[in-house]
Amino acid sequence: MKTKESSEFGRGGELNTIIGKGTVIEGEMRVQNSMRIDGRIKGKISITETAIIGKDGEVEGRINARHVMLAGKVQGNIVASGKVLLESKASVLGNIKASRLVVDEGALFDGNCHMKEGKELKESTEEGSTVKNTGE
Repeated sequence: MKTKESSEFGRGGELNTIIGKGTVIEGEMRVQNSMRIDGRIKGKISITETAIIGKDGEVEGRINARHVMLAGKVQGNIVASGKVLLESKASVLGNIKASRLVVDEGALFDGNCHMKEGKELKESTEEGSTVKNTGE
């Protein structure tokens, strides 16, 4: 039986791209459906469904996805039309735009968060729009 949370993250049969541990990729990636990252990516990533960054996964660059589940490290901005989940070992050095944000105890988040619902968020995150980090 599927729980609401697992179906919300689109993990059922739609995970069609896996970047394995030890793999390093540089450049822009566009992925249909969901993707799991256990290696290292440097560049912009656009995913139509869920981005899953495992505990050994690292991303240096912007992530655009419907949902983001993060246990590894991201240095860059995250834009999600749905939910962003930062697990206890996650590290984000950048800004987050999302409809919902869940931060487990122990996660590191150094940046700003901007939250809006679905359509409003999509309209405010057109290519070229940025979130300024005003932290000191």
